[in-house]
Amino acid sequence: MSSAKSSVSKQKRLAKKAAKNTKKPEETPVANGSTESTELIVAAAANGLSLETLRISGERTATGVLASQPRSRDIKIEQYSLSFYGRVLIENATIEFNFGRRYGLIGANGSGKSTFLASLAAREAPIPEHIDVYLLNQEAEPCDLNAIDYVMLAAKSEITRLEKEVEDILTEDNGADDIRLEDLYDRISALDESTFQSRASTLLHGLGFNQEMMAKKTRDMSGGWRMRVALAKALFIKPTLLLLDEPTNHLDLEACVWLEEYLKNYNRHSQDFLDGVCNETMHLTEKKKLNYYGGGYSSFVKTKAELEVNQMKAYHKQQDEIAHIRKFIASAGTYANLVKQAKSKQKIIDKMEAAGLIEKVDPPMTFKFKFENVEKLPPPVLQFDQVSFSYSGSTKSKDLLYEDLDLAVDMDSRVALVGPNGVGKSTLLKLMMGELQPTKGRIARHTNLRLAKYSQHSADQLDMELSPIQYMRRQFSHLKGDIDFWRNQIGRYGLTGVHQTNAVGTLSDGLKSRLVFAELVLSKPDIVLMDEPTNHLDMESIDGLAKAIKEFSGGVVLVSHDFRLISQVAEVIWLCKDHTVTTWKGTIEDYKKNLAKKVKI
Repeated sequence: MSSAKSSVSKQKRLAKKAAKNTKKPEETPVANGSTESTELIVAAAANGLSLETLRISGERTATGVLASQPRSRDIKIEQYSLSFYGRVLIENATIEFNFGRRYGLIGANGSGKSTFLASLAAREAPIPEHIDVYLLNQEAEPCDLNAIDYVMLAAKSEITRLEKEVEDILTEDNGADDIRLEDLYDRISALDESTFQSRASTLLHGLGFNQEMMAKKTRDMSGGWRMRVALAKALFIKPTLLLLDEPTNHLDLEACVWLEEYLKNYNRHSQDFLDGVCNETMHLTEKKKLNYYGGGYSSFVKTKAELEVNQMKAYHKQQDEIAHIRKFIASAGTYANLVKQAKSKQKIIDKMEAAGLIEKVDPPMTFKFKFENVEKLPPPVLQFDQVSFSYSGSTKSKDLLYEDLDLAVDMDSRVALVGPNGVGKSTLLKLMMGELQPTKGRIARHTNLRLAKYSQHSADQLDMELSPIQYMRRQFSHLKGDIDFWRNQIGRYGLTGVHQTNAVGTLSDGLKSRLVFAELVLSKPDIVLMDEPTNHLDMESIDGLAKAIKEFSGGVVLVSHDFRLISQVAEVIWLCKDHTVTTWKGTIEDYKKNLAKKVKI
């Protein structure tokens, strides 16, 4: 066991070393036109870190004590604490990763999940040197490599790294007997450079790439596609500790099913994937602790509820006992024969307090999402009449994304759009919204129809310099509410305390999403169009959103990779495929099973 000490990240040491250097380090241009020291870029790339993550690592402070054997493949760190910009996120907790287990990390938006993963990747906790860590929270760099070459280059670098590690071990005394060698040899053998291209192609195909997309340079790809390339790279090199921060955000349902099946067979450490993948769940609690539960999210919810019921029974029993003892002490007065008993009773309470009293279970703040109910508009509310669309404007069948669509959405609609990536689900929402115009045909909207759309990129449109209160007052200047009115409006979405008055740019992605929802609700739409609304939301928020959709008096059209949300709210499933839209004759669970049959891992 190592001695207790604060763990300092390698990246911080590199940054300090570069700052002290009298000779200016070599600088490399990056995408935004600025320059970074080569040392920092290498340090970032080695652990799957973005340069931005590396820059802000100086604002994180992490301490912990390694409690597992230094050469073990299991990781246990005790007395772990983490703070960010002076705010304590985790306090005196235990981190425990057992080799071959898959962990799901859950916690409220803004609780520090992403910061925790970034801190682990930066090795700010005392993770043994032989445990390689990779964090996936950013897209692949825009460069001249195509998707396959990008993944292959990473794999070649990984083989070089592993071979160097073997050499270093063999130079040690009794190195040939080191238990780490077996795992290293297995990993080098499994990578097998002769099969690089075929396996990289298989991974990318599972993530939705066709041959044309695989050949495209990453600098010509959208951020979503580059995120998939980065995911393929991470899965290909199979790090010992793989940290996935919201890995499904840029995936469609088909790719999510493929990833779920793939990660079921991931036999190293992986984190942040829930039901269907994870066999352990870590809960970052409101009290800044890490609690562990067996199984995925559904199992966690059930077990946690049972534990809380038992805890409340024990709490009430203990409180009743304390109240009874105190009543006796108060009634003892100055009677000599009772004073001695009273002192003895007080010692019982003192022992209870010294051991730690059973805590009352405080229910967490729930995401109280609620759409404003609206008057019913008579149909037809939103109707497609022989609508065809192509981005080029051509009406030739080979150029059309959609051809001769006849669709209708009304105030009772609960529609989920499904289909492979690239078939035009988001495009269909843009046509409904009026952001795009049909190449042929007509889209009719009721004259009083108010439409609103939530997009996975909506948070990018927020003013990062304003506070949430300032932003909402500017957006709805016609509402003359005082500051308490606006605190209440955004407070119901989990934006409380300093989150209401700090700049939007300091909020987590989840809290930014909640602010967008607050803005959307105040616009009082009749029909809401949602494109990946669950990105960055915690599980409780997603359940709150599902409840709000079910209670809404208007219509909803939804594109989502979240099977749980679709299963809770969708009454009709439209399958977008082969330039048309058809109604799926079954449930979303049937659709998922159908996709799983086609997956080959």
